[in-house]
Amino acid sequence: MQNPGLKNWLLLILLGLIWGGSFLAVSYALEGFGPITIAAVRIAIGAVIVTAASILLGHGLPSFVTAEGRRTWVFALGMALFTNAIPFSLLSWAQQHVSSGYAGITMAVVPLFVLPLSHYLVPGHRLTPVKTFGFFVGFAGVVILIGPAQILQSGGSDIENVARLAAVGASACYAIGSIITRLSPQGPLLAFSSAALILASVILLPVALVAEGMPAMPEPRALLGLLYLGVVPTALATVILVFVIKSAGPAFMSLVNYQVPVWAVIFGMVFLGESLPASFLWALGLILVGLAISQARLARFRL
Repeated sequence: MQNPGLKNWLLLILLGLIWGGSFLAVSYALEGFGPITIAAVRIAIGAVIVTAASILLGHGLPSFVTAEGRRTWVFALGMALFTNAIPFSLLSWAQQHVSSGYAGITMAVVPLFVLPLSHYLVPGHRLTPVKTFGFFVGFAGVVILIGPAQILQSGGSDIENVARLAAVGASACYAIGSIITRLSPQGPLLAFSSAALILASVILLPVALVAEGMPAMPEPRALLGLLYLGVVPTALATVILVFVIKSAGPAFMSLVNYQVPVWAVIFGMVFLGESLPASFLWALGLILVGLAISQARLARFRL
């Protein structure tokens, strides 16, 4: 396994900060925009920046002329739906009813959902007994996080319970999106990401206009929150992610999953005055322990 080096470690920490801070930015953006509008505009901003970067670096966009290029666009559509349009909308809507820290914690669930999906869909990624045990430990944390007892008591009608399920559903979408990306044809990752963001914009912008209409001029904090979402965690983070994956590999990149929920909780507490129930912190602990167990072989290899 290649040595990631100091630069990649610093970039990994920076990505954790960026993505952890995105939940705080969503909370600010919700003060002036609807949830679908937030998702659509941040994706559109990201599409413009990432596509420009891909063109400047000589990658461009996947071809429509070749069969391989058209196949890449089909996979990009899957990524557009499951990595951008659906989860961004679900998370933005959920954060109207749950804390930013809670939404951030659900992101730790993504690699746990990836484990069973990879077992069935990705050749060579079988569930070993250790990975299976790690999955069930982490899944126990997911059960605590969702709070099924509360959902059953309310018949699932309480809006906060629905929002909890929506946030976890966004994590499931990210897991599906990661499998689609892994199975996609070989080619420049930046071009593939550009295609996905363009398609997600084309899908979501009309939906936002029909569902929420043209937004009124918001307060500066809401506007800055939305601009931050488009420029930093959607566009800049994509470029950093591509660089880290190319230079240090996807296994190293997966370590960011340990950071994002922690930073999201910290930012929510410091800037929004959020307080999380002890059960949520126990849930986060179980999820991270389960994730660590499922990657135990990888960790030993690094040592």
